[in-house]
Amino acid sequence: MKILSKYILKEHTGPFFLSIVIITFVMLLDRILDLLNLVITKHLGLFTTVKVFGLSLPFMLALSIPMGVLVASIMAFGRLASDNEITAFKASGINIYSMMKPVVIAAILLSIFMIYFNNNILPESNYALKNLLIKIHSRRPTSELEAGIFTKLKHYNFYFHNKDEETGLMHQIVIYDKQNREIPRMITAKKGNIDLYNGGNALTATLYDGEIYDSDEKNKKDYTAISFKKYKIRIPDLGIKVHEAGKAQRGDREMSSGDMQNKVENLKRERTAAIQKQNKYEKELAELKETENAEKNTQQQIKRTKHRIKIQKNSINNLTKNIYKYRVEIEKKYSIAFACLVFILIGAPIGMMTRAHSIGIGFAISTIIFVVYYISLYGGEELADRMIISPFIGMWISNIIFTIIGIYLIIYSVRERKIIHVEKIKNIFKKKKQSDTN
Repeated sequence: MKILSKYILKEHTGPFFLSIVIITFVMLLDRILDLLNLVITKHLGLFTTVKVFGLSLPFMLALSIPMGVLVASIMAFGRLASDNEITAFKASGINIYSMMKPVVIAAILLSIFMIYFNNNILPESNYALKNLLIKIHSRRPTSELEAGIFTKLKHYNFYFHNKDEETGLMHQIVIYDKQNREIPRMITAKKGNIDLYNGGNALTATLYDGEIYDSDEKNKKDYTAISFKKYKIRIPDLGIKVHEAGKAQRGDREMSSGDMQNKVENLKRERTAAIQKQNKYEKELAELKETENAEKNTQQQIKRTKHRIKIQKNSINNLTKNIYKYRVEIEKKYSIAFACLVFILIGAPIGMMTRAHSIGIGFAISTIIFVVYYISLYGGEELADRMIISPFIGMWISNIIFTIIGIYLIIYSVRERKIIHVEKIKNIFKKKKQSDTN
């Protein structure tokens, strides 16, 4: 049995890692244009660029790993069924449950790892990425200089009328230097260019055919004008380096389940206090109504108390929504982690029934399953966020349904029946192609 377990696990290893790479790459393509645009416009260095892409990977891996399990189980058991190895195992007295045992154990261990991953690695990487992007977006390199608009870079204000796209030269340049000056020094030039270095944090402006107007600090009416053929301005530190220290607040995506549970407990205490205040005001309102008369002061007190009750009701509703939001995120961390086990239960029998052993068919079938799973997960999340159903039901209903379907398919696959005849579908397309060519 040990040899069989190693053999079946080996069949899963290759497709599993290959599918993770492909799925992660496909997910990365969705963001790569935005990331590359950020890299180009902000003149990021190699280290910062690699860090941005690296910190984006954990979020993708949280989804690509469970889907990789699904692809691997469909392909591995599909290949075993296609080569009649499963039939040979059965003839040797080894049933499907014994064949699935090693991968189920592996899926449980992987689910446990994913719980750790989703609670420790993912929140920290999301938080680091959030801080890094904030720092990057605060950069103002010359890629953001626009024609006809003054742009401030440290102690300087830069302006140019237009730019020659072929030569890169800027025309009709005006620069105000405010460093240690009450009255800015004005520099004009017919043309010039601005170069960045040191990762976009340092600047050199090379100006041609211009003048420098410098006012006298003591006698502001006097100024000197100096003409030049070539003049350079160097700013060694624009103060736009990407620092490591992050100051962003942690959202629910940047918190572990323990942190969110503490947040939930605090919100519950706030809600309890708000409910007590509401009960107090409702009691006061009842007493005021009992002694209600035509006096103006009494009417004003009733109106004020009703307004206070309304404020407390809104506060209770908002606090309850936040409690649901955090509870949904807590349940999601665990439900997505255990999707690894769920996908083994549903992927193995589907692989045996479809005999889908090629990478293309495996991805096609698994994509359909994963899309259905994700839609149901997203739907459950929406209903839970709206407080229509509990967070537990909203986040676990997909796993429960797919587990039931998987167990049914495992029992059904013992009879060696097919639910999708891949070869028949191929033949239909071949016949259609031949008829079109004829």
